[in-house]
Amino acid sequence: MAQEMGLPDAQLDRNALYREEVFTDRKAGSLRRLLPVTADGAHDTSRATIFSGQTQLLTPGGVLPLAFDIDAQTLDEAITKFPAAMHAALEQAIEEAREYRREAASRIVVPDVAGGGIPGGGKIKLR
Repeated sequence: MAQEMGLPDAQLDRNALYREEVFTDRKAGSLRRLLPVTADGAHDTSRATIFSGQTQLLTPGGVLPLAFDIDAQTLDEAITKFPAAMHAALEQAIEEAREYRREAASRIVVPDVAGGGIPGGGKIKLR
């Protein structure tokens, strides 16, 4: 039915399932642990556990959400690496904002008003 209506066919990959657990201190942010599981829900020891962090920073422009991966094997290691991973994600977000600003500035068109022409660069000259 979905394909008849032109909708995408969404199928879960039973070989790439994870159980998600969220840990938070309710201050600095939260950690997500994605534990690989088999289709019956048992722990899949053939794949690595994935950790990611999330936080929000208050900026002059409003709240900036940050989400970032943490290279860790255990929850304790992820907690220890959280600050460094957050700072790296923040630096990347700042650099992306600078790049966006540079791109936006290069698209600004300044009209040619030299020579007494009509503002906007028209060909008719007024004397």
